[in-house]
Amino acid sequence: MIPIYLKNEFEKINSKELYSKKVRNFREKAFSELLEKGLPNKRSEEWRFTDLSMINKGEFKISENQNKPKKDINIANYDFESFYTIIIYNGYFQKNLSPIPKGIKLASNFDLIKDNNWSVSQPKKSFFDLLNTAFMESGLNLTVEKNTDIDRPLRILFICSGKEKLMISPRICINLEDSSSFSLIEQHVGNCDEYFYNGSIIINMGDDAKLDHVRIQNNSKKTINIANLHVQQKSDSNYSFNHFAFGSALSRINLYAYLIGKGANCDLNGLSLSSNNQHLDAHIITDHQATHCISSQNFKSILKDKSSGVFNGRSIVQNSAEKTSSSQSNKNLLLSEESFMNSNPQLEIYTDDVKCSHGSSTGALEPEALFYIRSRGIDEISAISLLVGGFASEIIEIIKDANIKEYVTNHFNKWISENNQ
Repeated sequence: MIPIYLKNEFEKINSKELYSKKVRNFREKAFSELLEKGLPNKRSEEWRFTDLSMINKGEFKISENQNKPKKDINIANYDFESFYTIIIYNGYFQKNLSPIPKGIKLASNFDLIKDNNWSVSQPKKSFFDLLNTAFMESGLNLTVEKNTDIDRPLRILFICSGKEKLMISPRICINLEDSSSFSLIEQHVGNCDEYFYNGSIIINMGDDAKLDHVRIQNNSKKTINIANLHVQQKSDSNYSFNHFAFGSALSRINLYAYLIGKGANCDLNGLSLSSNNQHLDAHIITDHQATHCISSQNFKSILKDKSSGVFNGRSIVQNSAEKTSSSQSNKNLLLSEESFMNSNPQLEIYTDDVKCSHGSSTGALEPEALFYIRSRGIDEISAISLLVGGFASEIIEIIKDANIKEYVTNHFNKWISENNQ
């Protein structure tokens, strides 16, 4: 079963005369498949600890033309002013506000739809990927040309604004040709009280391509943020991902990394900060399909009040992936007795001659460490801040760009100040 409002909104979007019969058929196929699947529930192992009732009861509306910005957007209000910035406002690509650097070819999926040439990658057919396919109306198709090194980070800035309860379904396709490299910042902000973001990003990396990807999710605390991220890596490619989740009432990242070329390297990291009744979920899969590949998963959560979290990590080593090196680490810090974390690191190994490890720990601050710091004349609040900061620093220090590191550090310090009373 799926919510009635999704059926009504699908009829609305699929009846638009803008779209060709081919596109409508494409949508209908995806919608038919998600009708068969139904909205995930706690009977499914992958969703056992995540309650989707906010989506079931949401009554969200599709984002339409009237939801575009009524006035110019001042980039200076959103930090990182020196970065190249592409703006997605209420699900729509803002072409006139998004200068593109040399070496990058860009087309909007909306333009591709109008040209009846809807060439978008089809990722794993999970419920939320299918939902994105059925409702995707705008997005990007971005290609970094061969042997190109982009000189500054490129930010994709997702802004949600307005009073309506919007459902936003952008799709971003990123192609890195052989020996290309750049830094990508994915930033989610907004002042909507309630909205439902369900975005899909599909990344295809050529031989020896390099991508440093930072995702910052800092939406309002009443929103839903579902991210579907698919990364396919060819030989000797390097993908680094750092995920920082601060906002949303319900947040989940579904990350699938497919290492299909010899010598591919995939480094995945994350830090989640939750308070009140927030629920922040990370579902991470690395699939080793070729020899001599390396992957790591290092995710941490800090939880306060009645907040909860999930880490469901899996590393798969196929029988064709000898000489694999794969590690998983999940550590969680509980700052209240009512906070709760579910951790499930998994290894699936189908060949010999591999080096794989996984581990998980969840607990409160160590009394001995707190006593030691306080014995040096430091008050309790400052001592707790130091210990929590030390716990998080491992992930924050991975950030390569100084501006991004400063931004994340400032948000972390603000969160500590607000939640260490």
